[in-house]
Amino acid sequence: MNDTFKTIARFQYSTEAQIIKGRLEADGIRVFLFDNLTIDTDPLVSNAIGGVKLKVLSYQAEEAEHILKSINKFSLDNQGNAIKCPNCKSDKIELYSTIKDIKALFAFIFAFITNIIISALPIYTKHKYRCEACKTEFDIEKVSPIYVVPDAGPTIS
Repeated sequence: MNDTFKTIARFQYSTEAQIIKGRLEADGIRVFLFDNLTIDTDPLVSNAIGGVKLKVLSYQAEEAEHILKSINKFSLDNQGNAIKCPNCKSDKIELYSTIKDIKALFAFIFAFITNIIISALPIYTKHKYRCEACKTEFDIEKVSPIYVVPDAGPTIS
């Protein structure tokens, strides 16, 4: 048996790598993460050291890569359907955080300074969707609830 490792993916943060690791391990693939503790200690060095490396045994690499390709990395709505671009109707939509307006910038700076002093406030960011095909940025106005509790109707005593 060949006990050499092959890097099949790199991630900026270890949380992303942990999710993929769990998915691969559920399919019986032995997964090893490298540099995850270093990046957890100091996330700013992630790009400098090449991120968290997800490695598998060489003889399981092809199967692991096949599983990785089957995972949808694009945004889904609450019902599990692909979100479509309003401009080109592509389903290659990614969620990202943005600080583009003055309100978001001041909120971010205020929360950052306050967190340095007392570590109390969350940092405000606005989330938008971006189409990978045409680069259109958009919001989803109405998002359906994940769980719908049906009305039980009148209670008869």
